Amino acid sequence: MPARVATRPFRQFVLKVHSRCDLACDHCYVYRHADQSWRRRPRVMAPRIVRATAERIAEHARAHGLKRVTVVLHGGEPLLAGPERLAAVARELRRSLDGIAVLDLRMQTNGLLLDDEFCALLVRERIHVGVSLDGDRASHDRHRVRADGSGSYDDTVRALRLLGQAPHRSAFAGLLCTVDVRNDPEAVYSALADVRPPRVDFLLPHATWDHPPERPHGATDYADWLITAYERWNRDTRPFSIRIFESVEAAAMGEPGFTEALGLGSPDLLVIETDGAIEQADWLKTVAEGAPETGYHVLVNSFDEAARHPGFQARSVGMDGLADQCRACPVVSICGGGLYGHRHRSGTGFVNPSVYCADLLKLIQHIQSTAPTTQLLAVPPSDIGALTAGGAPEHAAVLRLSKAQLDLRRSMLAYLNRAGVGSEETWQALLDLDGPDLDLVLTDPAVHSWAVAACSADTHGQTVPDIGFLAGVALAAAFRSGRHLELTLPVTGQGILALPSVGRLRMMPDGVSLSYEEGIRVGTDGGRVWRADGTGAVWEPVQSLSAGGFDVRLESDALRPTPPDLAAVWRRRLEAAWGALSHQHPHQAAALAAGVKTLVLLDSEPPQDASRPPFGALALAPPGTTQDLALALLREWQYAKFAALRDLHELGDTAQETALRQAYAHLAVARAWQTRPEPAARDVAVLWGKRSLAALDLFASEADATPAPTGLHLAAEIRAAAHTLIAGP
Repeated sequence: MPARVATRPFRQFVLKVHSRCDLACDHCYVYRHADQSWRRRPRVMAPRIVRATAERIAEHARAHGLKRVTVVLHGGEPLLAGPERLAAVARELRRSLDGIAVLDLRMQTNGLLLDDEFCALLVRERIHVGVSLDGDRASHDRHRVRADGSGSYDDTVRALRLLGQAPHRSAFAGLLCTVDVRNDPEAVYSALADVRPPRVDFLLPHATWDHPPERPHGATDYADWLITAYERWNRDTRPFSIRIFESVEAAAMGEPGFTEALGLGSPDLLVIETDGAIEQADWLKTVAEGAPETGYHVLVNSFDEAARHPGFQARSVGMDGLADQCRACPVVSICGGGLYGHRHRSGTGFVNPSVYCADLLKLIQHIQSTAPTTQLLAVPPSDIGALTAGGAPEHAAVLRLSKAQLDLRRSMLAYLNRAGVGSEETWQALLDLDGPDLDLVLTDPAVHSWAVAACSADTHGQTVPDIGFLAGVALAAAFRSGRHLELTLPVTGQGILALPSVGRLRMMPDGVSLSYEEGIRVGTDGGRVWRADGTGAVWEPVQSLSAGGFDVRLESDALRPTPPDLAAVWRRRLEAAWGALSHQHPHQAAALAAGVKTLVLLDSEPPQDASRPPFGALALAPPGTTQDLALALLREWQYAKFAALRDLHELGDTAQETALRQAYAHLAVARAWQTRPEPAARDVAVLWGKRSLAALDLFASEADATPAPTGLHLAAEIRAAAHTLIAGP
């Protein structure tokens, strides 16, 4: 056993709120595998266990500075707990986490008990629900049956149709589908697509080397099945997210994956059983009786204590915990040895390749060889719908949109490097500093604005403006990483050096305009920034503000010093507006917090047709009321998302793009008014919804050019959302 290592904090908590089920699926890891501990546990999680669990989660989030945690209500079948118990769990969790972290509350269910009452509860309590569906009738009913052997397909699809209706769709998180290679992958895919899910998770059936999976056709049955689904998904232009495929693509680009079934990251998930026992991931029930157990309990132990359990420790050593065969594999950084439970073999434990090793290798190599690199910079159609509808899937779509924007900014810097813009000293520093700290700097919208202007100038044979900005990017990354760096840069005009996301150095006395052709030496060591010649300079760090989990940098006019009390003045305003926004539009608030890193504070309200900052920033003027500021946040967030989509896709000619932008913004205003407390709010919401439709009519009437496919798709999503809003509950 390797020496104890530091595990990352737990960010995902699975609560077994009910330990029994109303189905008798023959592939269930809870009831049909080695561990049968469910037989001795209480059916329902008692209120004192719920309370203790919520307090432990809050304690862990506070200790580790977590801004967001995910809790999954699970079973058995969690709906058997009943609506009152589920509502009580949701409220207890939110009460404990209030002011500490944003709660992402989810549920995994077979859906059989879903009705209007349950669906209304899911929306009201902001529970994002995933439903298990294995495909068409024959595929689903092969395994997911009742105790009497009858199939559950009809009731599951009925529940999904109900969940997909406009009043409930914001709670629909996606589908979970367990792969059976005896099922036709095309038929399974079509059946899943038919219920219009925002997301699909394909799961390999739980198996070990002692109990290997069935392979009726050959050694790579599961890869062949998934590859067929992958190709169909691509042919359909990716109408929804499929986590395993997107995770492989992300990992192939050096980014973290989206599933614990792949990758080398340490575990960040634990399970709390109905009796309060703290356990490891419950798929370990497939290995042996007691395999997930830790011996810890929420009434006695903290989650930091649980993290020191050998089971969590063993999964936190990365490459060192893998078999020799895995460490030598060309795709190990993507596969990570596969799901930990799938590696088990009696006698050697978990130090083995996955029982699906050949399948994972073939699938990953296929995706690597066929996925167009440009596609990774694009926004899939399903994400365009999520970014427009504003429901539960928007948060994940924003994370992918942010990743695409980061890739775009890196691509622009790579172009400038090839074009010879900037000094070799600066580019070498950027290469040396490449990593998470540089990525944080690149999220600053000022980087995007400068890179666009620089690329445009170089393309047109013009002088690249403010070449010193590139050195500021490198110095900012060095500052963030605590490393010493000195660079020579030209200084002109007002003598202000911007270090994006960090601050700015005012190197000249106020009002003096000078030019140093030979350049000025500037240094940073992570604690300060200075002029190396000893001349006086003023360092103005970026001010930051946190309001209920909304963490942003504050900026004002770049040529004026930032008022020292700016954060204090705005904190009260934003806390009140953020509270209203989080209550009235929780899904959009969570997405906004994930995508916005900077607030640009203006003296007056920008005109509707005025330019806005790039993605990652919002421009705001002093508000009239709390509700006005909440509305402005939603409206400007809509502008920001539109700008990001426009960066990545052709939407149409100038007139079409303008009309589409107006329709998108009007939809945000309508949605903001939809939940405002004023008596006439509903009428105002309908008015703005109709204005959105009118702008779409203008978009459709522009005859100078055929709209781009992505523009047409976005228009269709806006129209559907506006009609739903106008129709009302």
